[in-house]
Amino acid sequence: MAFIAKLKNDKVEANKLLLKAFENESKAARLVNDEVSSEPSRSILYRSAASLALDCNEFRESERLIVAGLAGNPPEEIAEELRDAYALLQFCMNELGINP
Repeated sequence: MAFIAKLKNDKVEANKLLLKAFENESKAARLVNDEVSSEPSRSILYRSAASLALDCNEFRESERLIVAGLAGNPPEEIAEELRDAYALLQFCMNELGINP
């Protein structure tokens, strides 16, 4: 729905929907935080939540979610995607002049 709102140039609605998606995804990730046996679902939730946080310019929260995702036992492919998300996060923060 956020993507459709963006296509319609409704930035306010798109941002509102992205924020809601981020909140829901991060809640879902935290529900399985201690469930390392639920991999790869656990790390996939963290990867998704971190990506949505980045889309919402929630840089510190994105960083926390990436670290939490890597702290479990993610499959190598998901771990690599989390590391890629961290690199993108660092790039965005550097471009915006935000100290890591």
